[in-house]
Amino acid sequence: KGSLRAEGRCEGRHMSKAIEEVRGQRIVVRFDARKCIHSRHCVLGRPEVFVPNVPGEWIHPDAASPEAIMQVALACPSGAITCERLDGGEGESAPKVNTLRVRENGPLAIHAPVVVAGRDEGYRVTLCRCGASRHKPFCDGSHAAIGFAATGEPPTRESQPLAVRDGTLAVSPQPNGPLKVEGPLEVVSGTGRTIDRVTRAFLCRCGASGNKPFCDGSHKRVGFVAE
Repeated sequence: KGSLRAEGRCEGRHMSKAIEEVRGQRIVVRFDARKCIHSRHCVLGRPEVFVPNVPGEWIHPDAASPEAIMQVALACPSGAITCERLDGGEGESAPKVNTLRVRENGPLAIHAPVVVAGRDEGYRVTLCRCGASRHKPFCDGSHAAIGFAATGEPPTRESQPLAVRDGTLAVSPQPNGPLKVEGPLEVVSGTGRTIDRVTRAFLCRCGASGNKPFCDGSHKRVGFVAE
């Protein structure tokens, strides 16, 4: 167990590779600071479980039912919070449809069995599209600090329904370039409108594309640098 607190103190832990684990009687809660984007679903949804800005332990897994805590975890878009049921109850499972939601002025939120740069990252990740994250390819909230502006409602592209809508999604950050995604994926606007259906695409992560969320080669023009 760690002494990390939500919001205030997790800022300094974004670069940490450690995953904080707190074990309750019926559920284990894990917090991965490198993925946190401060969406605050945890501290607003179950403030008796996730208690910010207090000394010592800030996660209290016995303060609510495992079902209630699982609901909070599933609402965490970045996958920073995950849970393991110890009571035999249903845990998190892969979605029936892989989706990528384009967040207004923010990151790309993926819900799928996702592998990023060859590493299994579970079912939820938020990926930087402003180019400023200190923990690329993951979002760290830097879009807010730099005033990144990009619509969450891009125009709809003509596409056909996918023959297969679930399964593993591979994300491969290209050197000094976009995010290459391979696998069935529905690109969805912030309001839930389908923008495109793809099995392979290149997504902007430099923040400069004129065709967001897709890459248009602008990373070369702006001299974007990232592994």
